[in-house]
Amino acid sequence: MPVKNEICTKMNQYQSLRLKPGKERSLQRLHPWVFSGALAMDIKQIPEGELVNITDINGAFIATGYVQHGSIAVRVLAFEKTSIDTDFWIRTLEKSFALRRMLGLTGNPLTNCYRLVHGEGDGVPGLIIDIYAGTAVIQCHTSGIYLHLPAICEALKHVLGQGLKAVYDKSSETLHGAVPGASNGLIYGQADENVVSENGMKFRVDWETGQKTGFFLDQRDNRQLLGQYSKGKTVLNTFAYTGGFSVYALMNGARQVDSVDVSKNAIQLLNENMALNDASATNHRGEAADTFSFFKHTDQTYDIVILDPPAFAKSVNARHNALMGYKRLAAEGLKKVGKGGLLFTFSCSQVVDSHTFNQTMLAAAIETGRPAKILHRLTQPADHPVNIFHPEGEYLKGLVLYVE
Repeated sequence: MPVKNEICTKMNQYQSLRLKPGKERSLQRLHPWVFSGALAMDIKQIPEGELVNITDINGAFIATGYVQHGSIAVRVLAFEKTSIDTDFWIRTLEKSFALRRMLGLTGNPLTNCYRLVHGEGDGVPGLIIDIYAGTAVIQCHTSGIYLHLPAICEALKHVLGQGLKAVYDKSSETLHGAVPGASNGLIYGQADENVVSENGMKFRVDWETGQKTGFFLDQRDNRQLLGQYSKGKTVLNTFAYTGGFSVYALMNGARQVDSVDVSKNAIQLLNENMALNDASATNHRGEAADTFSFFKHTDQTYDIVILDPPAFAKSVNARHNALMGYKRLAAEGLKKVGKGGLLFTFSCSQVVDSHTFNQTMLAAAIETGRPAKILHRLTQPADHPVNIFHPEGEYLKGLVLYVE
């Protein structure tokens, strides 16, 4: 570990950015974002991703972060004086790994896939690391994090040791062109196995061409809850992707499961996951179709309907249209729930808060005339933690409604 004066020397190499008077308060409350309007100086000439020290108007140190040209001008990596080097990343990943170990997610043969780093939730804005049976899949959402990818890879090797088989970088999509020439690929080791176990169930993960890092780990607890209700039931899983909810339903005794996703590739992988778990093909039907079109052309009702769409809103400006989309989807879903059935409904749009989502579900129930009771309020699992100083990190909202 570098000694204190070495840390200070490296820190002093970072350019200082001063805040306008009073704009230091959110940082003093440990919120990890600095908005462009809070800065007392122009950052257009500072390269995106460059490390900077944030100070108050008098020059007193507050935090260290990296520059991003946009509404969020600086994302904070440290609120104490430190150098952002390999030792920093080792300390950061050690803390994240310790939490997952406490949660029982490390060294667990029944569940060998989990999220190791969850952006702001783990104090690292812009960084996602998912572990799939020893392969770490990294997504850098900003150029500021991407610049540290070699050090992050070294830190992973140090922290996970023999438990790390490979590191796969899947950042080209999430960087949105911010780093010209960035491409996906292995940056360490060899990923020989892409079949993982979650609560004893098997899933093939396509981190190369699949959505996100290849699998939606954030629905693990909610899939398990669905399993508890599935015995003897008919289940419709819309936006099914690779069939997480469908596998849990069938493996917990569902009488019939229909899976719908617009992607033929997703349905193919879903069917592979069914085979991995020896699920009966006679009790499952996978259909590559648009969910709204499927609703329009089927008269069947189900004991359980699952609505788990992709984010309808990526920004605040898109929120109104997104809410209309969620309402329409929920209304159609409610029509397909049989009397005394359940609706599992979700939103992963960060800009749609829980209260607004609940009100939208209320509007859908009123529109369809279906009385409903809230049985469960759902969210992301503990390996997708929400930093208490960054409530925006609570992105996954869900309800289980009992439909009368």
